[in-house]
Amino acid sequence: MSSLSNAPALARKHLDRRLAPLRNAEDLTRPPRGWIKAIREAIGMTAAQLGERTGISQSRIARIERGEVSGTLTMKTLRHVAEAMDCTFVYALVPNRPLDDMLRERAQEIADRQLSRADQTMRLENQALTPADLKAERERLVAALLQGDPRRLWDAP
Repeated sequence: MSSLSNAPALARKHLDRRLAPLRNAEDLTRPPRGWIKAIREAIGMTAAQLGERTGISQSRIARIERGEVSGTLTMKTLRHVAEAMDCTFVYALVPNRPLDDMLRERAQEIADRQLSRADQTMRLENQALTPADLKAERERLVAALLQGDPRRLWDAP
């Protein structure tokens, strides 16, 4: 296998390694009243003081804090407010399981659908496969699907 064809797998492993510490980080769930308000209050900053630092009115700060909780804020606003509180705004999509597992599960779903149709047809023709044959064929199909371009895994319903 050339290094070029292995690049997506290496990139996937690198990304997985970077995201792994966040995958089970329950401590990172947003506080009930939002990160902005939690940090602002923890450092003893009033909404008026945060407004002054951001150039935003105190009433707008209150709306921003409510907007964070409701999920209606833009990333630009979150970044601006974070910087005013000497914080770094962090944004990440964290897969719930390793990326390779996601691909394998998707390949298994596709293989199962393909095998189900073929097995049904073969049973009608009295040529049913044994469970061991089905399992071996499933693994062969999964391996073949994983060998190809991963983009095609997401075309099927």
